[in-house]
Amino acid sequence: MPHSSQAEIGVYGLGTMGGALALNLAEKGIQVAVADYDPARVPEFLAQSGSLSDHLMGYQDLPTLLSGLSRPRKLLMMIPSGAPVDAAIAALRPHLDPGDMIIDGGNSDFNDTRRRSADLAKSGLHFVGMGVSGGEDGARHGPSMMVGGTEETWAALRPQLETIAARFDDDPCVAHVGPDGAGHFVKTVHNGIEYADMQMLAELYGLMRDGSGWPASQISAVFESWQEGPLSSFLVEITAHVLKVKDAQSGQPLVDLILDQAGQKGTGRWTAIEALKLGQSATTIEAAVAARSWSAGKALRNAASSLPGPAGGIAMPDAATLAMGFEAARILSHAQGFRVLSAASEEFAWDLDFARIAEIWRAGCIIRSALLDDLAAAFHAGPPMGELMLAPAMQNRLAATVPALRITVLAALSAGLPVPSLSAALGFYDSLRQSRGNTNLTQAQRDFFGAHGFRRIDRDGEFHGSWTV
Repeated sequence: MPHSSQAEIGVYGLGTMGGALALNLAEKGIQVAVADYDPARVPEFLAQSGSLSDHLMGYQDLPTLLSGLSRPRKLLMMIPSGAPVDAAIAALRPHLDPGDMIIDGGNSDFNDTRRRSADLAKSGLHFVGMGVSGGEDGARHGPSMMVGGTEETWAALRPQLETIAARFDDDPCVAHVGPDGAGHFVKTVHNGIEYADMQMLAELYGLMRDGSGWPASQISAVFESWQEGPLSSFLVEITAHVLKVKDAQSGQPLVDLILDQAGQKGTGRWTAIEALKLGQSATTIEAAVAARSWSAGKALRNAASSLPGPAGGIAMPDAATLAMGFEAARILSHAQGFRVLSAASEEFAWDLDFARIAEIWRAGCIIRSALLDDLAAAFHAGPPMGELMLAPAMQNRLAATVPALRITVLAALSAGLPVPSLSAALGFYDSLRQSRGNTNLTQAQRDFFGAHGFRRIDRDGEFHGSWTV
């Protein structure tokens, strides 16, 4: 399709997210060149774009798409992560000139992004790993975006990205978070926190459904009431909504007819893996990943349902107690996520701005919530040791809400109802609360069987025990 003018940016991949971002750009008056690995998708997309087609230029393949871009060229790829991205880069590379820019807006492994960035830089090419959150609606009307790459690429992309980003009090929810893979890493941790939030909501739903015997409509009303306070969030909002929806044929709550087997695309698992590699342990996220994995074993769970459980249990907490317990667990889960970000920032010399990251998550993304405004304020104030849990405001909130989390977890355990993420949050809190823990025994065991050595509390140096009685 010949055009007389050239586009400011190209979008390759017109699936759900790519198509929505292209329309978002076009709606803001930005000229966009588009293509897809399925050439037939291009005319369909243009036909469906209505009046926005005036700002869209369709092409049949990557080389011709590049020809429609002004220089230096900016190409946003919205395609599946992994091998498809490497294949697209290989196809593009012979047609690129120094200064051209490839932006990967998919959920790519940050390790791949670091590799691609270093490799393309040898040819004078720029590679940007950009995390995009908000789903189809966010991409279309304003996503949260976490941009990795050089300051030069950020300066070139900033006008377009700030134009299409979600806004919180007129602050665009997009930022240059750091070099090479920083953008994709921050998005990965975002998704890990998302896993934990969703799992904790599922656990609270299970307590109300199985522990208190409440129907979906009553549970929906509880979650809906939480939208008026500190728990207000997108995930709480949609949880209240989906619990209201009735199946058109049976009239039953649709959620009651859904098979309890959860899917996952990997980013939550990546968060857990990278946390462990960095010497951290994001237990609330790990528990959420584990819960999805366990849910896949439906046949085993059916067979194991006959195993004995507790003979009784204490009374289930009321909705107000559950709300306070959830508030504590969310603070602790976010604290774990930011600890992982802090470890990565130090490991890769990214100099991440945690306050700004919290700010760009306040709108447009899946974990947007009232809590993030408070976390941003805590980081701006400079919490002791950089730890959210030690920020005075967070300490006060935890002091007020952790007792409710204890009651919630205790009631669940006494009834034999699983709350892996909620209990992991409490375990994390109590572990850090102990100035003298119990791993002195672990060190003694390691020295006994492997002569790994240990340090003492009464003198400096490395020691071994004789371990004779």
